[in-house]
Amino acid sequence: MIFGRSERGKPPVEPVTLKILVAGGFGVGKTTLVGAVSEIRPLRTEELLTEAGRPVDDTSGVEAKSTTTVAMDFGRITLREDLVLYLFGTPGQERFWFMWDELSEGALGAVVLADTRRLEDCFAAVDYFERRAIPFVVGVNCFEGSVRYPEDAVRRALDLDDDVPLVLTDARDRESVKEVLVGVVQHAMTQAARRCSAVTT
Repeated sequence: MIFGRSERGKPPVEPVTLKILVAGGFGVGKTTLVGAVSEIRPLRTEELLTEAGRPVDDTSGVEAKSTTTVAMDFGRITLREDLVLYLFGTPGQERFWFMWDELSEGALGAVVLADTRRLEDCFAAVDYFERRAIPFVVGVNCFEGSVRYPEDAVRRALDLDDDVPLVLTDARDRESVKEVLVGVVQHAMTQAARRCSAVTT
């Protein structure tokens, strides 16, 4: 940079920053997803699972899980020179849901991660974003060894509106997660355009 301008003579680009939430049930892969794409070292607030939490933290299906998010995960990814996403992973357990209202403040949209082994665990997240009219995309996290169900079957099980995108993803894979995040931005823009059109007509 020379005197605030790039060496090619172009003015520096001030990127637009957007906030995206990553929600879903306990152990669905939210921390993994944020870590897979973040270009900075992700902020994590994980603590070891304890015997005291055993009655309220259902680990069936994720028996190997030894930690849990108690506040949030935070990461950042630059999709384009002029577009940066800040990712906020929400805690999955019901006792931490009081934090969701603060985390969702100013969010453009959300990813609801779903695990077909524990599909009911993402019902609360779907309901939360529907009630608050926050655009969201459902990402079905395809774990190794998990049964693959047709998208239509998953959509019916979640009772999703027709305009809510549902995609298969791998929370460990950077490119797969990037596609989901691009889908959130596009879906949110489409919803905003519809609202504007409805107001002007």
